[in-house]
Amino acid sequence: MSCDSRQFYSELDIGVARPTPDELAAVPHHFIACRSITDPYNVFSYEQEAIACINRLFQSHDHVVAVGGSGLYIEALCNGIALLPDPDPALREELQQKLRNEGVESLRSMLRTIDPVYYQQVDLANGVRIQRALEVSLTVGRPYSEVIRQPRKTRSFQVETVVINRSREELRQRIDSRVDLMMSQGLEDEARRLYPLRHLNTLNTVGYKEFFTLWDTIGNTTSLNASQRTQVADAIRLNTWHYAKKQLTWLKKYAPRLGNNLYSTGDTHNIEK
Repeated sequence: MSCDSRQFYSELDIGVARPTPDELAAVPHHFIACRSITDPYNVFSYEQEAIACINRLFQSHDHVVAVGGSGLYIEALCNGIALLPDPDPALREELQQKLRNEGVESLRSMLRTIDPVYYQQVDLANGVRIQRALEVSLTVGRPYSEVIRQPRKTRSFQVETVVINRSREELRQRIDSRVDLMMSQGLEDEARRLYPLRHLNTLNTVGYKEFFTLWDTIGNTTSLNASQRTQVADAIRLNTWHYAKKQLTWLKKYAPRLGNNLYSTGDTHNIEK
């Protein structure tokens, strides 16, 4: 089962490192390429569907493996997340106007003041996500990080967490190799097909947005030259590295004593299976 918030979408393949056809055929997978990027989806829907899927699987299996790097979706699966309030339409319009006129940095500054905890966790390039955190914080009068923190929901299964933690040097090398592989597999062509849909928040994603940023400047009608391709690849490497560090920060709350290789902890709440 995938907890990766981008592998859900059928249009995204190379840029999200979707499992290969052979890998998908080797063992049943769930929540991989199961919906379109034009079909709105959120973590609340994922929680309901993923728990229903797990409960079905446990009727015939003793173990289910959930894999993926989207911290909020992991949290939803393991512990559940709070149902967030709808903001005042006037507040949403005010923040959207601020984002359009002043850029994402203006919302970052607000978030840094209102909720420094979530500021350290969120993708600071994702204006939509920052805006949502501000909407909730200003609506309820409490930091977003407090609102989404709640007692665990009851689960009918035991959760065992395994976090792989590599050295910084090895992680950088693996990121560099992965970006090289994606570029050789045709990431540029995949990104070009998606360019007309770049306004979708789903495509505000490392591996695609770097191409979109360049094409917004030079146009996307011709192939990139070697220098431009290197420029994009370097940007993907850098942004992937920043994202990987945020993933590790998030995962430390599941495995606070991360070692050089991995840390495994049996989480024994609400054991029935």
